[in-house]
Amino acid sequence: MHSNAMSSGASDQAGSYGRAEANRGAEAEITGPADGIPEATVARLPIYLRALYGLAERGISTVASEELAAAAGVNSAKLRKDLSHLGSYGIRGVGYDVDYLVYQVSRTLGLTQDWPVVIVGAGNLGRALANYGGFLSRGFTIAAMLDSDTAIVGSRIARLTVRHVDELEAVVARHNVAIGVIATPAGSAQAVCDRFVSAGVTSILNFAPLVLSVPEGVDVRKVDLSIELQILAFHAQRRSAAARPADAAGNAETPGARSTARVIPQLAAKG
Repeated sequence: MHSNAMSSGASDQAGSYGRAEANRGAEAEITGPADGIPEATVARLPIYLRALYGLAERGISTVASEELAAAAGVNSAKLRKDLSHLGSYGIRGVGYDVDYLVYQVSRTLGLTQDWPVVIVGAGNLGRALANYGGFLSRGFTIAAMLDSDTAIVGSRIARLTVRHVDELEAVVARHNVAIGVIATPAGSAQAVCDRFVSAGVTSILNFAPLVLSVPEGVDVRKVDLSIELQILAFHAQRRSAAARPADAAGNAETPGARSTARVIPQLAAKG
């Protein structure tokens, strides 16, 4: 979670973007965010931005592609190709201007303006999202929080008064909301999504364990922590199996593993 110092640092850098742009105007032509940027590149831009903020906080003004790539966890060739889509090629022998690159990446991601966000679902996850300080420093303002539980409606969470979900359309219109966050149980997620779309919201972040159906022109990003944990379990199991030789009978089992014979009856009982 970002501290107040992080938010302050981000604001200071924002003030330097225009100056950096002017200083470098003769060195590189500035082009707007290109429509043809690959999705894989877009997915890596926030990672580069996070690494750049870290460099700026350490007082580093220029960075070589190899150093930035290492901080972002990618190879330098891929990073240079990604940044070339932004019209940024760096300076041979010098590298990239950190403040200017923060500006370029932020502009491409649409972070040079504020984005009002509405969260539907004031349970544990919704509360954690509302209290996260890192959104504001990236240009995302939690404009409202909605829920259908009358026991929660009217309570205060992160300086917000929880409103009833019946007010969703009015809240979207009042705050000019472009991004909606769904932090509800799966059973109500699609209905909330449909209402967001009908209200004109075209970008949705979905934390519910459900694949949402949306019309063309609406972007949905799904976050499912259980899936990520299952992927990690797969890799952990493979590493454990590779590190431990099988017993003489070839029946060695991963520590903590549950045999198929035990799991299948349990799943059948639940079904």
